[in-house]
Amino acid sequence: MKRRTFIRNSAAGSLAMSMPVLPKFLTVAPEARFGVAEAGYYMRWYRDMKSAVYPPFANALDMIDHCHSLGFGGVQVNVRGWDRELVKNVNKRKEDFDMFVEGQIRLPKDETDLGRFESEIKMAKQAGVDIYRSVCLSGRRYENFDSLKAFKDFREASIASLRLAEPVVRKQKVKLAMENHKDWRVSEFIDLLHLIDSEWVGVTLDTGNNIALLEDPMEVVRSLAPYAFTVHLKDMGVEEYPDGFLLSEVVLGDGYLDIAEMIRIIREHNADIRFNLEMITRDPLEIPCLTEGYWATFEQVPAVDLAKYFHSVKAHKSEQPLARISPQPPNVQLALEVENNRSCLQYAREHYGFI
Repeated sequence: MKRRTFIRNSAAGSLAMSMPVLPKFLTVAPEARFGVAEAGYYMRWYRDMKSAVYPPFANALDMIDHCHSLGFGGVQVNVRGWDRELVKNVNKRKEDFDMFVEGQIRLPKDETDLGRFESEIKMAKQAGVDIYRSVCLSGRRYENFDSLKAFKDFREASIASLRLAEPVVRKQKVKLAMENHKDWRVSEFIDLLHLIDSEWVGVTLDTGNNIALLEDPMEVVRSLAPYAFTVHLKDMGVEEYPDGFLLSEVVLGDGYLDIAEMIRIIREHNADIRFNLEMITRDPLEIPCLTEGYWATFEQVPAVDLAKYFHSVKAHKSEQPLARISPQPPNVQLALEVENNRSCLQYAREHYGFI
């Protein structure tokens, strides 16, 4: 038995044997392996940064090998372009390393794109991929749309894409986990999920994204946890700037989120849910909530939300300025990306019980 499997099974088993009646929360042992979302290595995947020390990832195997070398127990990675040889090798890595693999996939844009979506699901399923993270919007609501009509058109297109995707994931018996990706406020997102109304379509619960839409992260977790299939776990730092505030992923423990409580709430609803770190190493994002353009896509957001958020920003302002990495040479940026992920893993082991 592999070391990680032994630790996971023996810890749960010992606790269970010490109790005369098995409590509800132990009917499924919590998933203790800690994974990494693809965006945690954004530079290695999507930036053309030449480096002999930190070469770009060519495929899923490169990311799996690297993350295993750091000690992670899973990855969430794009399934685009997989073939049978890659599937065979991913399966072998999963077995050899005792890692989980979740997929990342693009929704079908229309009926002509449906074949691509179904083919990618079928191929990755052969590698044991049972959860597929996706998004309705790859960008950010307040940057992509300049009017309420444009946002409503996007909503209709999202509904159409999900209605195309749902029969595929239902037939294949895999889960499509839509991320709260700086596109939907929680009430809008839940309305969308209810409209699709499928046990196969749920949520990739990101613990920090909705800060950009002026929503309390703990309330976001409480609201979306019942729908969550998988998690992007991240800590966040904030800082004021003239048009609003700056927002950054920061190393676990350096931000202001109560991550331990978030994990507890999420596991109340799904004891064996998987957690994937999403520590994106980049310059802070500008959240221009004091500009007219930011509000163009919102119908009714109480002014009190803005007031609360600025109080929160002031109360939780990072003690040190948020990191700006773009001025650094490529090798320095790439090294920091690795170190940030490594540091988060160590913190998660020490404070959150991951192995």
